[in-house]
Amino acid sequence: MTLIALLAGDGIGPEVTAQARRVLEALAPDLVFEEGAVGGAAYRTQGHPLPPETLALAKRSDAVLFGAVGDPAFDALERAMRPEQAILGLRKGLGLFANLRPAKLFAGLEDASALKPEIARKIDLVIVRELTGDVYFGDKGRGLTRTGLREGHDLMRYDEVEVARIARVGFETARTRRHKLLSVDKANVLETSQLWRDVVNEVARDFPDVALSHMYVDNAAMQLVRDPGQFDTIVTGNLFGDILSDQASMCAGSIGMLPSAALGSSAQGMYEPIHGSAPDIAGQGKANPCAAILSAAMMLRHSLDRADVADRIETAVAAAILAGARTADLGGSMSTDAMGDAIMAQLG
Repeated sequence: MTLIALLAGDGIGPEVTAQARRVLEALAPDLVFEEGAVGGAAYRTQGHPLPPETLALAKRSDAVLFGAVGDPAFDALERAMRPEQAILGLRKGLGLFANLRPAKLFAGLEDASALKPEIARKIDLVIVRELTGDVYFGDKGRGLTRTGLREGHDLMRYDEVEVARIARVGFETARTRRHKLLSVDKANVLETSQLWRDVVNEVARDFPDVALSHMYVDNAAMQLVRDPGQFDTIVTGNLFGDILSDQASMCAGSIGMLPSAALGSSAQGMYEPIHGSAPDIAGQGKANPCAAILSAAMMLRHSLDRADVADRIETAVAAAILAGARTADLGGSMSTDAMGDAIMAQLG
């Protein structure tokens, strides 16, 4: 039995994961789905964004298909109880330290990109983002200065083992693509980034077939808009990767098109669209399910060793887009269900 933990979460999460499940059930009927509460939905019913039974389900599953978390109704809660903490808890609990975020413009979406069509169509890259370090997990707090001013702090930190393991994922990913790896940091001003660069250079000795280069994050952000075609595989820290991958989504047409995989040292992983819960359109049938469906394809490829089925899903999404299927974020008027129908029709 292949068990998939289905954690739909908040906002548009249930809507888009339902479409991903449709596709999976059509192509991989042997998969068994078990649902778990997470995020604001879990806090509302169980008083915690990541209940113990949900974490236990995730741990015993073969893979986790995740929707989205976030609910403005809980913004006033202490940080540890907010819906978004569920993601951090799952990453920590499952030992997921590497986030793969591919960004590629599908043919037909050139006009949806924020870039000129001739520039946009060149984007085809993967961002390898470290997931368990950096300012998101460092010491943090708020207080008062000696003069009574309010202040906050968030510690950016990495150790050499954390950097080396994500660097290896970056090099290994580059080996499956065009053998080019760009490491993004801010080594000119941050000691954390200087350690990052030093360790990445050390790991590079084990990958002589991969061409390594380095770039400061501010330049990388500018270059991603100027000439995204120059990038192949990018490895970077948690904070920088979060920002750059969202930027890449608009280069590729919409944040509703980008999937992601969170991986650790085993085959198990967590797969989710990079968009948030979008509470402004939740329940209206307007959400784009493509990122969730493409995340399901990544799950089949990376955790379940079913690359052939993953290829069929990605081909179907591309064909539906090329045939004119569009949700509102892509300039069309299709509902979430109708977009799902269009992709299902291309599965053959």
